[in-house]
Amino acid sequence: MAFSAEAASELRSIMEKSIAVTTGGTNPSPTALPGTSFVVIDRTGTELFAHSAGKRGIRSPEPMSLDHVFWLASCTKLVTGIAVMQLVERGALRLDDAAQVEAACPELRDIKVLRDDGTLEERRNGITLRMLLTHTSGLGYTFFDEALRDWSHPVGIDEFSGDVRDVARMPLRFQPGEGWRYGVGIDWAGILLERTAGVTLNEYIQTNICAPLGLENVDMVPTKAMRERLAHMHQREKDGKLTPRDHLNRRALVVETPEEVAGLFHSGGAGLFAKPQEYTRILAVLLNNGTCPRTKAQLLSPSTVDTMFTNQIPQFPNFGRQGIPGAKPDLSNDLPDLYHIDGNPPQGWGLTFMLSGASAATGRSRETGHWAGLCNNYWWCDRGRGVAGLVCAQILPFGDAGVGGMWTELETAVNRYVK
Repeated sequence: MAFSAEAASELRSIMEKSIAVTTGGTNPSPTALPGTSFVVIDRTGTELFAHSAGKRGIRSPEPMSLDHVFWLASCTKLVTGIAVMQLVERGALRLDDAAQVEAACPELRDIKVLRDDGTLEERRNGITLRMLLTHTSGLGYTFFDEALRDWSHPVGIDEFSGDVRDVARMPLRFQPGEGWRYGVGIDWAGILLERTAGVTLNEYIQTNICAPLGLENVDMVPTKAMRERLAHMHQREKDGKLTPRDHLNRRALVVETPEEVAGLFHSGGAGLFAKPQEYTRILAVLLNNGTCPRTKAQLLSPSTVDTMFTNQIPQFPNFGRQGIPGAKPDLSNDLPDLYHIDGNPPQGWGLTFMLSGASAATGRSRETGHWAGLCNNYWWCDRGRGVAGLVCAQILPFGDAGVGGMWTELETAVNRYVK
């Protein structure tokens, strides 16, 4: 498969029109982007399109390039899922063994359930690995949950502090298995992996995913070279104006001594930084049924990939339509629907990502998984069409109309040219 010059030109045009930042640093459009990168790959590992547009930052003269590194935020969850499922394949972890989870993570034994009125009740059900991977354990995020946010005051909780205590002290929001709520479940899946494998999550990922694929710029503790190429972080104000802001995951960017690195929480839910082109090579493994089309390294069996792309929560067909409030408006907008498709067909969730079903609007097939990162990164992996892509930005709050609109246009255009 190869894209024509016409296809590449259209994709570049979509990206370039989204960049409307003047040299003076002002924003003529409330949805303008400072800079972005977009990569498309197929199941053979062939890069169909890779392009960067705009600037490294709104006040930077440096053009954005494919060498720049992005914080992936929740795009990390897919990689953690692959790592965990490797241990499931080897028999070291079991998807439905609550006793195994509690033995490795005793902190979850006494965890309580926070009611909407702010009171706590005892947990009745066990928490399984499957629940952690599908967000049905009851664990949430303070920036997506007003009751959890308010419970954490006056001290508060910062899920991106790099301190595991911010994750470990959170209560559940419902009895395990009795609902769906997006949260830190996959962080706990990463902790479970660490305590089972006897290495940090990042070390496991480097050895068992990055090295077999030949990836040198996917890391939870960015190298000096990666830090020097970091894309700038931005805040979108209510009027659409973009301003530079401090990095949300800054501790991972300032640790230097072995002691500091050892004390850093390796977040399975949000810890990775990467070059977009290297992340899409992980997507190509899923397109190719678990084997890297370039290096021929097998990360997962085809049946495991099939399981990851199978709806695990058919009992919650409208989970994404229950709405997620922007409980911390500097981090997220209100989200009435996680991914709208006309006609509101049943929604699905695989093992760490959403299964939207087919979309006539974008042309994606029913065999598509996708997810996003808080700073408005979006990936999709369409096994039916044999194509995957990643849109990268570094803008808060989540749910940015400019990035989301560009992603929709880009995926739609890609699907018109995929044969």
